[in-house]
Amino acid sequence: MNHNEITEEYLAKMDAYWRATNYLAAAQLYLLDNPLLREPLKREQVKKKS
Repeated sequence: MNHNEITEEYLAKMDAYWRATNYLAAAQLYLLDNPLLREPLKREQVKKKS
């Protein structure tokens, strides 16, 4: 197997990584607390629009 070969497994892992990092980035922008949603989301945890 060539180490530079792009496999379906590799692409699936990269897709999962990309989606997770995008979720965390959005959570940092819009949530004040509880970005990983370890508890139910509450209205006061969402930043207010300015």
